[in-house]
Amino acid sequence: MQVDGQCHCGQITFEAEVDPETVSVCHCRDCQTLTGSPFRVTAICTAADVKLTGGTPKLYGKRGDNGRMRFQHFCADCGSPLFTSGEGDQADDWGIRWGSIRQRDALRPSRQIWCQSAAVWIDAVPLLPGRPGD
Repeated sequence: MQVDGQCHCGQITFEAEVDPETVSVCHCRDCQTLTGSPFRVTAICTAADVKLTGGTPKLYGKRGDNGRMRFQHFCADCGSPLFTSGEGDQADDWGIRWGSIRQRDALRPSRQIWCQSAAVWIDAVPLLPGRPGD
């Protein structure tokens, strides 16, 4: 599936090819901290699948609980998370952050990982009262 997207301020733009079946939810503590949310949603791809069409993301690297280095690609101006990538034999292991993709409504997660770190109340979210807009 061809997608495109950008950071919140529009300084960084991209196009990419993703397989909708690779979208996943991650409940790890790093994703919780980086997003300020109970989980992060990512479309898995390779470096060759992503083409920057404007701007250059800033990189931040951190070794995860599994021992693997993950680089966070984000906008230095607005802070929007855009991509993740690895190093060494996992350098081609990329992911696009779901919220940066314009066609995100067509990308439904098909799996979840690091479930032991999931917020204990996550299953109650659909039961909360809600408003369609605010």
